[in-house]
Amino acid sequence: MNWKFWQSSRRKSKTREWIEAIVFAVVAATLIRTFFIEAFTIPTPSMEKSLLVGDFLFVSKLNYGPRTPMTPLAFPFAHQEMPIFGGKAYSELIKFPYFRIPGFSEVKNNDIVVFNYPMEDDRPIDKQTHYIKRCIGIAGDTIEVKDGVVYINSQKVDSPEKGQSTYEIETDGNMINTMTLDKLGISEGGPAFRQGTYRFLCTNEAAKGLKEMKNVSKVDRIFQPKGQYEEYIFPHDPKYPWNVDNFGPYIIPKKGMSLPINKDNINLYKRIISVYEGHEVAEQNGAIIIDGKSVTEYTFEMDYYFMMGDNRHNSADSRFWGVVSERHIVGKAVFIWMSWDGAATFFNKIRWSRLFSIIHKD
Repeated sequence: MNWKFWQSSRRKSKTREWIEAIVFAVVAATLIRTFFIEAFTIPTPSMEKSLLVGDFLFVSKLNYGPRTPMTPLAFPFAHQEMPIFGGKAYSELIKFPYFRIPGFSEVKNNDIVVFNYPMEDDRPIDKQTHYIKRCIGIAGDTIEVKDGVVYINSQKVDSPEKGQSTYEIETDGNMINTMTLDKLGISEGGPAFRQGTYRFLCTNEAAKGLKEMKNVSKVDRIFQPKGQYEEYIFPHDPKYPWNVDNFGPYIIPKKGMSLPINKDNINLYKRIISVYEGHEVAEQNGAIIIDGKSVTEYTFEMDYYFMMGDNRHNSADSRFWGVVSERHIVGKAVFIWMSWDGAATFFNKIRWSRLFSIIHKD
């Protein structure tokens, strides 16, 4: 008598075996990407030279705790658009509220963080574009930028070791050799408006290298002056004449923190209260009305974070659009497993020195 009744007498076809293997692989990979670790690529130079365009990263979901899916009906491994054919890769027929499984740690100052770009209101949060920046200020901090130097709670913060700023270079009229620029790792910028002058985005170390050149007479770091209002800078209000180099002071909201709210400062927090925390905000005869009631203070419901790119003059970050809510946090960048230089020659496209390197705080 055959007691192996749990075994099917019929053998699975090769097609069925392949289908089951593919389904298992897709489910396993989706669970890993959702709850453990996910691969990302650096597409823009906003983090140069700390992270380079073409770096392939692993981002840990465990450090800050993985979010459970908010838009679960989606094509596997696609984020916003369907591969090849285009169109939305997700459906909003089913939507779940925000929930995060507890992680190993909280977001800390100077962590390099992947998050969903918070200004894409036409998409669900978990389907908004992925950004990567350095978390300069955490919930409860007061941030201020003075002449390009960041201060957190009135304490000066050292600039990232490999971060970039704009430098103006004057020469004796002779051109700067492109091979020298390559050697110094300078890839952004070029001739300026005057003969013999250049403007480059580069690190402090590269700027020192430029100073040592015989045909260079001056190397100056360039800042936007204090009080110069730029309408594209948060909070987009002339009452706050801020720019990329002189910003704040700004209090970053923390869950449970109460702050005074009035007609003068409402633009600092209006988007947080209305879009991120879901309340109706209006101004009436100089008073602030929230959900139909006149208020003079507001208690925040979530933690928020201030993100900046290390390439300080070529980064769209919190200086432009405000803080990032805890709901938008995806994970912590921990590891570079591959780095590809698209502008290099065939044999030099792989940046071998960056392979399998751990991402450290500067």
